[in-house]
Amino acid sequence: MSVKHVEPILYDYCVTEDISDIFLHRCEKVKDLEVIIDRKLSFEDHIIEKINKAYSILGLIKRNFAHPGNESFVLLYTSMLRSHFEFSNSVWSPYKVGLIEMLEKVQKEQLKWYQLTVNYHILID
Repeated sequence: MSVKHVEPILYDYCVTEDISDIFLHRCEKVKDLEVIIDRKLSFEDHIIEKINKAYSILGLIKRNFAHPGNESFVLLYTSMLRSHFEFSNSVWSPYKVGLIEMLEKVQKEQLKWYQLTVNYHILID
């Protein structure tokens, strides 16, 4: 028994107003409540946008806080990066290994930067 790849059946939806019909256009992706939903429900575009935003936040933290203490680092991490990743995570939670690794890479880079600043601070003192 073989299974063939079947193309989806696409309908042209229309709304009737008085005499004319207005055809609705098909969207590839839509942004609702800051979550990008594509037609395959893979959320790949949304996750990539989250990663890019996280890198910009990380750059902001690196530029403005040269040597944060332990409490400052935890506060910065939880308020800026972690809250960004956890917003509506139950909707877009990644299930592909590559996307999970990309998200973890941002978090590991944040920790690596913190370890470098702590070691630098210890060497200076």
